[in-house]
Amino acid sequence: MSEVLAENLSGKSVMGADGTELGLLYNITMDLSSGQLYDLIVEPDEELPARSVDFDHDEAGRFQIPVSRVQAVKDYIVVER
Repeated sequence: MSEVLAENLSGKSVMGADGTELGLLYNITMDLSSGQLYDLIVEPDEELPARSVDFDHDEAGRFQIPVSRVQAVKDYIVVER
């Protein structure tokens, strides 16, 4: 995958590879010492039933999507469901 600046990701829509709109990127977790990225933190789409998504949630109800599931970053961030 090509390099993408973090500032270009803020507020970007996140979509499942099946075309389901999951929500908007809220943040990204990482290891500060190594720089390794861990999870995309996604503010869920209001119309998406939470039980239809098989990702962990944080205490605020945001999806925690492992960075390893990112398939593409274009107009949307596309993730494997």
